[in-house]
Amino acid sequence: MVRSIKNPKKAKRKNKGSKKGEGSSSVPSLPTKVWQPGVDKLEEGEELQCDPSAYNSLHAFHVGWPCLSFDIVRDSLGLVRSEFPHTAYFVAGTQAEKASWNSIGIFKLSNISGKKRELVPTTKSTGDDSDMDGDGSDSDEDSENEEDGGSGTPILQMRKVAHEGCVNRIRAMTQNPHICASWADTGHVQVWDFSSHLNALAESETDANQGSTPAINQAPLVKFGGHKDEGYAIDWSPVVPGKLVTGDCKNCIYLWEPTSDATWKVDTNPFIGHTASVEDLQWSPTEVHVFASCSVDGNIAIWDTRLGRSPAASFKAHNADVNVLSWNRLASCMLASGSDDGTFSIRDLRLLKDGDSVVAHFEYHKHPITSIEWSPHEASTLAVSSSDNQLTIWDLSLEKDEEEEAEFRAQTKEHGQKDLKELHWHSQIPGMIISTAADGFNVLMPSNIQNVLPSGTDLMPTP
Repeated sequence: MVRSIKNPKKAKRKNKGSKKGEGSSSVPSLPTKVWQPGVDKLEEGEELQCDPSAYNSLHAFHVGWPCLSFDIVRDSLGLVRSEFPHTAYFVAGTQAEKASWNSIGIFKLSNISGKKRELVPTTKSTGDDSDMDGDGSDSDEDSENEEDGGSGTPILQMRKVAHEGCVNRIRAMTQNPHICASWADTGHVQVWDFSSHLNALAESETDANQGSTPAINQAPLVKFGGHKDEGYAIDWSPVVPGKLVTGDCKNCIYLWEPTSDATWKVDTNPFIGHTASVEDLQWSPTEVHVFASCSVDGNIAIWDTRLGRSPAASFKAHNADVNVLSWNRLASCMLASGSDDGTFSIRDLRLLKDGDSVVAHFEYHKHPITSIEWSPHEASTLAVSSSDNQLTIWDLSLEKDEEEEAEFRAQTKEHGQKDLKELHWHSQIPGMIISTAADGFNVLMPSNIQNVLPSGTDLMPTP
């Protein structure tokens, strides 16, 4: 972020003795500087302005009613993509004024332009690698490897499916991305097959139809009403296709087992271990039977479905509601959690037996954490969104320098989004993040995130 003067009259005048006719020059233009959230304060008459050089790509769009939950849909355009312009598919659920006005949108966003950079940077000297200024500018060597990728604005195409009630949360299955599950404020969980819509978008011409598509009526594959209240927690297993867990505001968690590609058996005996609402769920990235949950009771629980309906482990995680979880898929011992008090923590699950498993705790944000997610391409990188309208990106591999506390805190990106709710990394486009808020979506690729693939990356074809 850079800071500028909105009202020049508020600026200190250093050139009072100027001649007539030079009135405009009597107020010197102040140099821009990086603004540090939580460190700097905005003075009267000042406003924040986005520095485009801080991003390889940054686009904003809205689709009508706020979509406060969404998920990126895996596609067949390439497992690891670095060439602009990009195309992304995602699903999102609305929060409309009237229950009957809600829908699930299936979106194709194409012509996402930006600055081209090498996916895996060429080998540099140690001196070049230590450049951590974070001012959004690239070195001369980097600049020579950059070029514009695409031009114009992104093209948004959509199809809509009517949805009864607001969509609290929606998730697409990793292995079969046309299968999506939605949590409704009516208390129902529904599973959908959006293959026809995704296929139609893939074959369609690139003509924008933003907001003009009427919602069609489509029956879900499954509509489960066994929860005693509405909920938000839901997650597909990354290990077993079709395996699903859902949690509600009463404290109950239900396990869904697939019986075919389009049918499920929901165990009517819930998992109960929390004393308040279950806010989020995350399957282990490696274990078939293990998942984690977090709750308004401030606890995190680890479950093994083979050991009955009580948690295998449970511990106090935060001093307030635990809103969100993210289980690191590149370092499966690491679990991140975000709280209502604005803090977020990193735990090494291998240390649970020793009592204190916290390896990092951050008090940067001052408002509730609304979303947290590990990068799918860099095991030490984490993205966090908060009700303070900030999206922060953290590189936990950096060592903390006590004399540079503010610089260590975060690589912060503030995009002007209001009431940020959810973010996701794109698993096939390294460095790309999509976020949603009350006033729409952002697609961003910060320039200070190295687009490097982790060693041993699995390049198996997309199912």
